[in-house]
Amino acid sequence: MSKDIKPKQRLGQTTGSRRKRALIQSVLLLAAGGGAYAAYRYNAESNVVEVPVAKVRRGEFIISVKTRGEIRSVHSEILTAPQVPDPRIVRLAESGRSIKKGEVVVEFDAAQQEQTYLEKTTSVRTADSEIVQTKASHRIVTEQDGMNLMTSQYNLQRSKLEASKAEVVSEIEGAKSRIDVGISEGELGQVNTTIKAHKTTQEADLDRLQQKKDKVVRDAERTRGYLSKMVIRAPNDGIVNLLPNFRAQGSFGSSPPPFKEGDRAWTGAAIAEIPDLTNMRMELKLDEVDRGKMKLGQIVKVRVDAIADRELTAELDWISPIAAVNFRGMGLTEKTFPARATLKNLDPRLRPGMSATAEVVIESEPNTLLIPVRASFLQKGKPAVYVQKGQQFPIRVIEVGKRNDTDMIVTKGLKEGELVTLENPVEAAKKAKKL
Repeated sequence: MSKDIKPKQRLGQTTGSRRKRALIQSVLLLAAGGGAYAAYRYNAESNVVEVPVAKVRRGEFIISVKTRGEIRSVHSEILTAPQVPDPRIVRLAESGRSIKKGEVVVEFDAAQQEQTYLEKTTSVRTADSEIVQTKASHRIVTEQDGMNLMTSQYNLQRSKLEASKAEVVSEIEGAKSRIDVGISEGELGQVNTTIKAHKTTQEADLDRLQQKKDKVVRDAERTRGYLSKMVIRAPNDGIVNLLPNFRAQGSFGSSPPPFKEGDRAWTGAAIAEIPDLTNMRMELKLDEVDRGKMKLGQIVKVRVDAIADRELTAELDWISPIAAVNFRGMGLTEKTFPARATLKNLDPRLRPGMSATAEVVIESEPNTLLIPVRASFLQKGKPAVYVQKGQQFPIRVIEVGKRNDTDMIVTKGLKEGELVTLENPVEAAKKAKKL
């Protein structure tokens, strides 16, 4: 209904004693307009009939498409649970409150990780001690091998010296000396083999201990990394928006509750959002019948439910080329086209997630003469209106142009400020008589 609709206009008077005078006035009204005469004649005999009227106004004619949607931030930081074992939230910022860059948003229980880190650092020190002890043992063995090597080399040289006397001693003594040389050479070879085996074993022992230490060091570094991730801070100024915990048990048919202190999260779980409130948009869902009417760059008028006293302006900058199928239950589906419109003016009360109504302007004509669609009737197949003239409502044929759901353009037959009825006065009188 037009904003210029007036209160219902009373027709006639309730004076039953002046029937003759009323009949004369009815004849005159009949000459002025049949619809007004019928309503007035009935009023004169019984009750007052009221007919709603509207003023012919001049304004902008708009053909538009209306749809519902939500306000979202163009740029938003999502804070997720770190890759740590069994993260449990012990501190959480309040949803909806302002936060500064660097302030704590989420803090996880670090007691278990601190205990683990202490154990790992102790294991690192133990591994170092084992390596030192093993190296000391290796030095003792190496020194012993060195002594054995020197002894074997000495025995070999002495045996060779005894064998060199074979020319001056008996043949038996010479043969015995040559046998001693062979034995000494064998002992020296055995000592060299033992030294090589000890060296290989020592290197293997040290490698094993070093690998053990490296593993413990890596575990300690990983645990220390966990500790550094136990506190998540705001990457920028903004508003905290806690996200749903999809593993929480909610009531049947309701949305999952947001995360709260004490909840156990999981790796990668989206816990909170820090939206950028300086750049906002509205996410829309367009019906199939309206998709073809839309073009990028069209102006969108936005009315946010929570900010009813202000209209915002946006620009349609994206329409999905593919329809999204929404399941409505009972085998029913609905196809819509997702779209986005970036807001050109903002309000400090605006928050992501607010519901809003969008009106996409398809066509507009400024400075046109407008009447409500309800004010138009057919008179011999042509559009006509009932114009109020005092207490008379003569019918007048008009010429009209384009129309939308509420208004239509009048190109001829009316002037700005005239009053037209929103009901046929004859029908209004008949309805009142039946009551």
